[in-house]
Amino acid sequence: MDSDALVRAYRETLPEYETLRDAVVRHVTELLTRQGLNIHHVTGRVKRPLSLADKLRRKPGRYDTLTDVTDLVGVRVITYFADDVDVVARLMEAHHVVDWDNSMDKSRMHDPDRFGYMGVHYVLRAEPDLVPALAGTRYEVQIRSILQHAWAEIEHDLGYKNPQAVPREVRRRFYRLAGLLEMADEEFMVLHRLSGDYAATLPARLKEGPDSVFIDAQSMTYLLGVPPIHGMDLRLSGILKIPLLTGWADPERPQRIASLLHYAGVHSVGLLQKELARHTVEIERFGAEVMRRLPQLWAPIGGLRPGISVVQYVLLRACANASLDPGRVVEVLDLSGSETVEEMAGTVRAVYAEVVGKAGG
Repeated sequence: MDSDALVRAYRETLPEYETLRDAVVRHVTELLTRQGLNIHHVTGRVKRPLSLADKLRRKPGRYDTLTDVTDLVGVRVITYFADDVDVVARLMEAHHVVDWDNSMDKSRMHDPDRFGYMGVHYVLRAEPDLVPALAGTRYEVQIRSILQHAWAEIEHDLGYKNPQAVPREVRRRFYRLAGLLEMADEEFMVLHRLSGDYAATLPARLKEGPDSVFIDAQSMTYLLGVPPIHGMDLRLSGILKIPLLTGWADPERPQRIASLLHYAGVHSVGLLQKELARHTVEIERFGAEVMRRLPQLWAPIGGLRPGISVVQYVLLRACANASLDPGRVVEVLDLSGSETVEEMAGTVRAVYAEVVGKAGG
């Protein structure tokens, strides 16, 4: 089939290729999700008819049918970390039929002084259940880290597709920048591993010396599910007869609570534990009354968020310390709704005066 006929055939079947693109993106995304991989994004594209025509002109006689063209449909998987590229690659190999003659690991093909378009490039065969009319059709899957992707996009935009295309005057700067990006990719991987190690060792370090454990998002994520915070949350839930939303999905909450504790001058887990033990009764009495008077804090979501006892401790401390402001707590947690920050802070101060002040008197 001549080039013009191939392009016409492609135009006629383009909707089916677009359907295949969507099906492959969905399939790959579901596969990565089932494996619990945190991926930056998965995208797909179909080759434009004009691009196909240009390809056929540049490589005359190479393609007899559309099935000979392996990149009519392409999927790109962008990972956060370079070591995840290999994880995704092994997953693709395990769940797909790979056309090894047309696949390559470009990270192993570059010279040592070249960062460039690294990553893994597979040509896979479409399973019959994706788009029956295109069963067996080959498509591309490119897997890169986010920094490899950024470099490749910049190279493409500048038109530097190979070292010879780079003017000698700027080639050295390209190599310097390539080295910096490669080092950054490696450092991000190290940080990722250190973060995982930190989380894994938290329980042991808390048991051995809580005063030496800093309050941050990771330590708070762990603390929200264990005593004493979880127990105090449950007691507040029981007092108010309001469910505690133990499965509440709010990835920003641990960081926000950690920020509040730092604002209140509590920087270590050991100090937090001591403060909660010292003020348990006050926190529960004060917190229960605050939540009764401000139902807008829990009613829209149908329950109390994890860490509610810590929030009440910080509000209590803010009311007792003239240098702190309950309104700051409301702002950090983004709690204001129908009422202004000032109105909610005023309600909190009134509860403090009535509940804690009266008890102290």
